[in-house]
Amino acid sequence: MKRLENKIAIVTGGASGIGKATVLKFMEEGAQVAIWDIDTRRGASLQSEWPQYEGRFRFYQVDTTSLKAVEEAAARVQTDFGAIHILVNNAGITRDASLKKMTPEQWDQVIAVNLTGVFNCTKAVYPYLESGGWGRIISAASVVGLYGNFGQTNYVATKAAVIGMTKVWAREFGRRGITANAVAPGFIHTEMMDTIPETVLAGIREKTPLQRLGRPEEIASAYAFLASEEAAFINGATISVDGGATI
Repeated sequence: MKRLENKIAIVTGGASGIGKATVLKFMEEGAQVAIWDIDTRRGASLQSEWPQYEGRFRFYQVDTTSLKAVEEAAARVQTDFGAIHILVNNAGITRDASLKKMTPEQWDQVIAVNLTGVFNCTKAVYPYLESGGWGRIISAASVVGLYGNFGQTNYVATKAAVIGMTKVWAREFGRRGITANAVAPGFIHTEMMDTIPETVLAGIREKTPLQRLGRPEEIASAYAFLASEEAAFINGATISVDGGATI
């Protein structure tokens, strides 16, 4: 049997990048997936990209910064699929600038999506996991949330906070049969990285023991492992998937 057979998962930011790779990986492992994203154009294109998985996933336009929108979406997923077992808090944005140049708007935007959005989704979905007596909450942190990074005060603050919230949720939810863990990706080759000059990317590759950037599929595999029964005794952990860049 596949490791996520008969499981219903929600993946936020699931229409592109790591989220999209996660949706595909989860379906390969037997899950049905609700994709939450604000990008309707990309969401609509998934039907033609994955004809082999027709009926195994559904796209929902969801603004995770709105608790009301998230609560409504969670209720719809429960109705459409009959259950919710897994939440992957993957949605995130960057608005990089040094502290001297960072605007309040840049700060607020990143906090809203990367931190408040994670709170909203977990708060809205948790009651369904609790009622089922089993669940997995997996949130996207980052290695910069562990070690800091120049020009990312807002982003680092959110990712460090996600790591902290994950530890709290592990304590609060564990007795209900629900685990909470985080994955801290290193530098992963997504569209977000396409804006970085090649000379900078070359430096990143050189500093990584594996001498390359990570692939979205490699983060998706970590999510799938944490969502499975194999990870049943992993709770409150933050797993770095960074090619050894931070050792």
